[in-house]
Amino acid sequence: MCVAGDRPVTLIAGARQSGKSTLALAVAEGAHPARYLTFDDPPTLAAAAGDPVGFLAGLSGNVVLDEVQLVPELFRSLKAAVDRDRRPGRFLLTGSAQVLLLPRLSESLAGRMEILTLWPLAQCEVTGGGGSFIDTVFAGKSVGDGLRAGSGSGLPTPEDVRRLIVLGGFPEVRTLRDAQRRSAWFASYVTTILQRDVRDIANVDGLVTMPTLLQLLAARSATLFNASELSRSAGIKLTTLNRYLALLETVYLVQRLPAWAPNLGKRLVKSPKLHFVDSGLAAHLVGLDEGGLDAAPQALGALLETFVVNELQKQLGWARARARLFHFRSADRKEVDIVIEAATGHIVGVEVRATATPGQADFSGLRALQELAGERFVRGLVLHLGDAAVPFGDRLEAAPVASLWLA
Repeated sequence: MCVAGDRPVTLIAGARQSGKSTLALAVAEGAHPARYLTFDDPPTLAAAAGDPVGFLAGLSGNVVLDEVQLVPELFRSLKAAVDRDRRPGRFLLTGSAQVLLLPRLSESLAGRMEILTLWPLAQCEVTGGGGSFIDTVFAGKSVGDGLRAGSGSGLPTPEDVRRLIVLGGFPEVRTLRDAQRRSAWFASYVTTILQRDVRDIANVDGLVTMPTLLQLLAARSATLFNASELSRSAGIKLTTLNRYLALLETVYLVQRLPAWAPNLGKRLVKSPKLHFVDSGLAAHLVGLDEGGLDAAPQALGALLETFVVNELQKQLGWARARARLFHFRSADRKEVDIVIEAATGHIVGVEVRATATPGQADFSGLRALQELAGERFVRGLVLHLGDAAVPFGDRLEAAPVASLWLA
């Protein structure tokens, strides 16, 4: 990742506690020396909000501005400062909100700012592995061949995978070995996001309903998003629900996976799927640890799918293939959990199964996708909890879920 690129402004965006400030500090103290200022510091926040023009005028050289979403007033002045001096790497910003979903911020720096998203840790970052599952499958290579040539230390057991799901990717959570401490961390995290970040972004009435809404959303992770049904279940007006959901996306708690179809117009009218940005957070909100997942196969399937979506979303940041994630559902209800579409139009289908013994029936959705996509279809994979990589036909393969970080 080139953090200080060829633009005058670079923004590292992502969820709180994903490592943005740590990364920015490392850059400022190393490869790209810069002065570091954080708007979590009240005097700094007050100075920037009170006189953004004067605040920026008092800065010289390269500067890191941390948690910049707290000072929306700064962006217009930042645009003027950049237009006067367009030296690359002049400003490195971090933010815990999706700037592209905040028009008054994003429009100010259009064409002047590069945005890099920092997600919680991926498994290949934790294990020290390299490469990219996404590039491997788009190259048409067998995932099984990569596994046989690689890991050497054995594949994770189903119990290991359940533990990885409930751990998620937040760096601090992975240092907490006690389940109660992890639960306390997640509870504090949600409270901080709702009581601070959501309030900072918008004046929201009824924040007391947000924790309940989050639990309802977590119970629906990896399902088709039905706003009307959720509105009735939560007792929240549909317009209010849509506003709340947009806010939860803005602060990196949930994400919507759009539907894939060969025709762009059809994609726009199909329902998206809902996923949390971290499987550990979703598991916490539904009150399940690894033992609870073992006793709840339906929840395990949904959270395993969210875990896989999370891993692929992270890998998009460094894969050579420029790609996006979708889901697929045909008119006769054949489904594929994840469709990875490259900028070339080629696609890879990924079905997630919480079983160690996948069979032909698990490929029905992938075969429907293969027939519909034709030559655009590169490969179809069923990722499962077993340890065997097995071909199931033309460009179809079953592989362990650990292929995501070991292949």
